[in-house]
Amino acid sequence: MPEPQKCTGSIDPRELRFSRSMVFAIEEINNSTELLPGVKLGYQIHDSCASAPLAMHVTFQLSNGLDPVFYANNNCSQSGMVMAIVGESGSTQSISMSRIIGAFNIPQVSHFSTCACLSDKQQYPSFFRTIPSDQFQSDALAKLVKHFGWTWIGAVRSDSDYGNNGMASFLDAAQKEGICVEYSESFYRTHPRSRIQRVADVIRRSTAMVVLAFLASTEMKLLLDELLLEPSPPRQWISSESWITNPDLLKFSICAGAIGYGIQKSVIPGLREFLLDLSPSNVAASPVLTEFWEGAFNCRLGKSAAIDERVCDGTEDIQTLTSQYTDTSQLRITNMVYKAVYAIAHAIHNEVCQDTNSTAQCDKFTRIESKQVLTQLKKVNFSQNGFDVSFDANGDSVARYELLNWQQRESGSIEIVTVGHYDASLPEGQKFRINRNLTWVDGNKHVPVSVCSDSCPPGTRKMLQKGKPICCYDCIPCPEGEISNATDSTDCFPCPKEFWPNAERDTCFPKPVEFLSFDEVLGIILAAFSVGGACLAIITAAVFFHHRTSPIVRANNSELSFLLLFSLTLCFLCSLTFIGAPSDWSCMLRHTAFGITFVLCISCVLGKTIVVLMAFKATLPGSNVMKWFGPTQQRMTVVTFTFIQVFICTIWLLLHPPFPMENLTTFKERIILECALGSAIGFWVVLGYIGLLALFCLLLAVLARKLPDNFNEAKLITFSMLIFCAVWITFIPAYVSSPGKFTVAVEIFAILASSFGLILCIFAPKCYIILFKPEKNTKKHLMNKYQS
Repeated sequence: MPEPQKCTGSIDPRELRFSRSMVFAIEEINNSTELLPGVKLGYQIHDSCASAPLAMHVTFQLSNGLDPVFYANNNCSQSGMVMAIVGESGSTQSISMSRIIGAFNIPQVSHFSTCACLSDKQQYPSFFRTIPSDQFQSDALAKLVKHFGWTWIGAVRSDSDYGNNGMASFLDAAQKEGICVEYSESFYRTHPRSRIQRVADVIRRSTAMVVLAFLASTEMKLLLDELLLEPSPPRQWISSESWITNPDLLKFSICAGAIGYGIQKSVIPGLREFLLDLSPSNVAASPVLTEFWEGAFNCRLGKSAAIDERVCDGTEDIQTLTSQYTDTSQLRITNMVYKAVYAIAHAIHNEVCQDTNSTAQCDKFTRIESKQVLTQLKKVNFSQNGFDVSFDANGDSVARYELLNWQQRESGSIEIVTVGHYDASLPEGQKFRINRNLTWVDGNKHVPVSVCSDSCPPGTRKMLQKGKPICCYDCIPCPEGEISNATDSTDCFPCPKEFWPNAERDTCFPKPVEFLSFDEVLGIILAAFSVGGACLAIITAAVFFHHRTSPIVRANNSELSFLLLFSLTLCFLCSLTFIGAPSDWSCMLRHTAFGITFVLCISCVLGKTIVVLMAFKATLPGSNVMKWFGPTQQRMTVVTFTFIQVFICTIWLLLHPPFPMENLTTFKERIILECALGSAIGFWVVLGYIGLLALFCLLLAVLARKLPDNFNEAKLITFSMLIFCAVWITFIPAYVSSPGKFTVAVEIFAILASSFGLILCIFAPKCYIILFKPEKNTKKHLMNKYQS
């Protein structure tokens, strides 16, 4: 059989203070005239040595309840039956204890077991605690990390129920807050040193600046001792409540700047005097106090001293002792013990006492069961020493923490400073507050940065790095047409259709509206050529009118020539309707005016070509052709061809007329204000009719090009129509492929080029003779040329 497990090592002064505080509270209650008047509470204290097997052993002892040493006289109403248990400090021990005593309905009130798992009432129906659950602390720690912008942290935990469950709760809360954990390592104080060395090496090699230590004080001390053996990069420590208030760890300067949540500091009147009121007889009567006394003063009590050991001679003064037992400046967990004892006392009071007016009548001989105390514990609600005590349905108390910061003084020593508070009972957004400046690692005043990737500025989005946590990402510029206007945006969103991003892609601006304007260079040039062409046609008409009686004007069908010059003037001027912001009227006018004036122009040219052909035929003997194509027929030809175009344009305007529109598809970054055709068929029919007349005119001009007409007008018409057709044939692909306002510019260019081709080819030679070669402008010259 294995030997029974025994306690080893030295006694923990802090835990001794907890047990002595329980005794203080019980004696305070026994002397009270308001709480359990006339009833005395007894107690037993067992040392579990922070060991689960020993904790289970003493739990069985307490549960059996028939201890002859305890049952000393007849003043007790019951023979040592345990009504409730205060403890344990460790979560693992409390779990073991609660599984045992839960079956017997014995309530357990812990002062320091924070594992969230103990809130499960199905597994631990009789467990209560005056210290908040780690579930609250984990949520508070996650909010703390998020508050300072740390998204990339390391985590170390005790390999125990406390550390594992606490870290699991924190990781869940951290994930909801968008915090990533680079590593999560665990160890226990009984593990070999190699395990602790490995954890220390992970911390040294990591890139996370911030380390969350969900460790018991013992494990934290072992880890810090290991980190001191080899220089480590500075780390910002975040503490759980178990070690942030432990003064024994303040000697580690590498933890300067540590922050964490601690139980609220309190003052318990009379406790310090009670703790220091230890007489040698009291100490000798208690094995635990004897062990503490001998360890504190390095001497032996009584006759148990060996030859080489110093015997305690009674001069030892506990008032001068510096120990966690005597340190009452940071009463935090001690107050949890104090409240636990009072909670049990109130539960018993509510069961055995009747409150009448301002006094209470208690029957100390009433036999009660632990189950009744358990029932009353669920209902207790009182204030003690300025602190409210009550339990929720899970046996948990209200979570209130102080935010603590280890600040280094100029002397080099470290002190624990309260810099904020956390109250889980307050509404969301008001739970966490900081009211003092913090000091960070290495004494810095600025918050350290601990991120896997730098923040993505507006105009970019986050793209996760393959195989890494969500906090590790690359910043990708937003695609064309999309923006992000927030830091660390996970996605870009498109601008509205009439807006476009700026160069930084963080704001949408209205797209610039583009059209061929009179204010820009291209519009000015085209307008100048348009007006210039119209002026040229008018000047030519004036020259012809001034010399209307001259042979060259009379020989070239002056009526059709003047009509042609009028139509050319309109052709030049109609190009002006294509410049400027499109409107309903300008869109309808520009296409119809262009179509009608060009048909009028080509009809005149066609009439002149037919006249040349007919004139030649008329010179043959017996020919009677000219009477069939006299001036009346020429006018009717022009009117008929033009009327057909007018009819086509009228149908087009009635059914689907052109209209102004915002073109958002040709260019993504700007709006093209243009005229939609309305009916593409109407546009191409108008254009096709012009082309058909032009081809017919070209064909007749080619047939008449070698006829001996006056001054070879047929050749000039042929050249003009060749230019006209060439311009408009090249216009079609250029028109289709030109973007934006250049579509309009191409159309204007085609109109001007074909118009200049007609006026220059047909009228320029005649004007040259009229103005510069008047000797050739004679009937004799015309007849000689004809005869030749």
